[in-house]
Amino acid sequence: MNALSGKDILRADQFTKPEIERVLEVAAEYERALAAGETLAILRGRVLATLFFEPSTRTRLSFETAMLRLGGQVISVAEAKSSSAAKGESLADTIRTVEGYADAIVLRHPQIGAAEEAAKAARVPILNAGDGAGQHPTQSLLDLFTIRKEQGRIDGLKVALVGDLKNGRTVHSLAALLSNYGVSFLFVAPPALRMPTAILERLREKGVSVAETDDLAEAVRTADILYMTRIQKERFEDPAEYERLKGAYILDRAALRAAKSSLTILHPLPRVHEIALDVDDHPGAAYFRQSANGVPIRMALLSLVLE
Repeated sequence: MNALSGKDILRADQFTKPEIERVLEVAAEYERALAAGETLAILRGRVLATLFFEPSTRTRLSFETAMLRLGGQVISVAEAKSSSAAKGESLADTIRTVEGYADAIVLRHPQIGAAEEAAKAARVPILNAGDGAGQHPTQSLLDLFTIRKEQGRIDGLKVALVGDLKNGRTVHSLAALLSNYGVSFLFVAPPALRMPTAILERLREKGVSVAETDDLAEAVRTADILYMTRIQKERFEDPAEYERLKGAYILDRAALRAAKSSLTILHPLPRVHEIALDVDDHPGAAYFRQSANGVPIRMALLSLVLE
């Protein structure tokens, strides 16, 4: 039985562990099929609408590639100014219109909770591709997929999340998903960008080991997974505050001398200053492999939701 059939994908904490494992399993099957050159027609005749009211490269293109790889078709709005939102149309009215053209809708929006609002208006599945500083559940699933591929396991790992933990929807979602496994967390951020208290409390209530620091060197020295994030200029109301914090953490090759030889370095991308170019040829630098994993994961989600 497919528990995700017809469901909205809105938040990372909506998934049970068996559902997570099913998504990872199906993604691995599709990855093998693509590597073997197989042509898939699982979603032939289906149409996916991608509505992106914030900029995106990886998420939009990987969702669209995933649908095409499954034999389906895609219609797209790539920015708010090219849609009727620029004329003042409400999100609910946009969704009610677009559901008449598509079997599922992928939505990115700058407002926290926008995906839930869209789901209330829609009769077709909504897949959240990022709602402001809220959630990014499909990113966290591909992150989990990458961690297992790179490390061979998830349980028992020490995961350091670094950077803008206050506004980072990717780290909010990843922390929720990883709380289903036996991991320990080290949250690395300046005091102004700490992980929200509500997330810390939920993790501790589940018995997850959590520590906080502002010391990147400690994370490099002790972590199995180093998940870097950029300081997000678009989330700051005060430009001076952004300028003060934007260079808080920069990972370069010299800093990695103290790391475990098995360290995996991840980043949801785009990077700005936080990972130096000399890190790219480090064996553990997995962020471009991580980005590529968006295709099989999103293929899995689309096929399960639209089964």
